[in-house]
Amino acid sequence: MTYQPKDFNHLLGKLKGFSDKQLTAHLGLYQGYVKKMNEIADKLKTQDKTAANYSFGEFSELKRREAVAFNGTFLHELYFENLESNDTPDEKLKKAAEESFGSWESFVQDMKSSASSTPGWVVATYNKITKKLHTYILFEHHIGLPISQEIILALDCWEHAFMIDYGTDKASYLKVFFENVNWKVVNERFAKC
Repeated sequence: MTYQPKDFNHLLGKLKGFSDKQLTAHLGLYQGYVKKMNEIADKLKTQDKTAANYSFGEFSELKRREAVAFNGTFLHELYFENLESNDTPDEKLKKAAEESFGSWESFVQDMKSSASSTPGWVVATYNKITKKLHTYILFEHHIGLPISQEIILALDCWEHAFMIDYGTDKASYLKVFFENVNWKVVNERFAKC
């Protein structure tokens, strides 16, 4: 079955600080990850698995890049889904952030500081082992996320997420990102944990 990209065009014209040009370019990149994910899945069906090895092999290379396209697809979906609102975090989420980071403000600062530390992604998760909120930095899409995590907030820190609107001014992008978080979606993700 071929996975179809979700339609996030409803975000156009609705996000403060995000131009339609920026969003359209970013949505196109997301669609490219979906296309590659489908392409890799199709190619894996016909590869000679007996030729797999560490040095090089068609099957081996496809398996090595499979998680990149997969996570590239679904991290972007989480990101676009947690945009378009100025709702507020609910009390349960705030309490969890306070228990994990000391205060709500410290949680938001941790996200921003983590974002300043990576060219990739920052995710806020519910850690199923510690039962606390945590933030992780992902280099590429598939490197840096420990097991047993439920992502509740995804922040794309790659330059493609902000370069058209902000150039290299990541701090301004982070400010508008947090002004556009759909806390209702984040609250619902957290409640499922």
